[in-house]
Amino acid sequence: MTTLDQECCPKFDPGKWNNKTFIWDKKPFIKESVPTLFHIPFPPMIGKKMRIMMDLVEKAEANIPDLTDALVLFHDPSPFRSDIYYSVTHSVAGANNTSLSGTFIAEVFDGAYNAVPKHIKIMEKHLARENLKAKDYFVHYAYCPKCAKKYGNNYKILFAEV
Repeated sequence: MTTLDQECCPKFDPGKWNNKTFIWDKKPFIKESVPTLFHIPFPPMIGKKMRIMMDLVEKAEANIPDLTDALVLFHDPSPFRSDIYYSVTHSVAGANNTSLSGTFIAEVFDGAYNAVPKHIKIMEKHLARENLKAKDYFVHYAYCPKCAKKYGNNYKILFAEV
């Protein structure tokens, strides 16, 4: 059974990620892109791409062993495209293998999916107090819409590359 087939997303622990700094040196991911309309993705496309990615990852036995450590990062390089980065343990045959390197400051937010621009502004203020500025942002959504409703929270981790 794949993660997508499960009824629930794993329970999210905000303390594991909030106000933490991660230094990644070629952290492995596979990457797909989906079209967006002014940063709003087409949900069926996300599900389709995630199924493709999960199938490739399972076939390659490249799953992160502890699902609470698995990351699916969204990055919007333009208003019309979102890149999905799925964390893996090693290269995956047939996938667009990539990696991320750098220092990433993580902060957990709870709120609507469309609140990300507001959360970025809050994050920018926090970074400024530390004399830091983000080069880029990546977002991990802890729960799918069904699980956000079930758990009563809609957590996301905002990763600022500094």
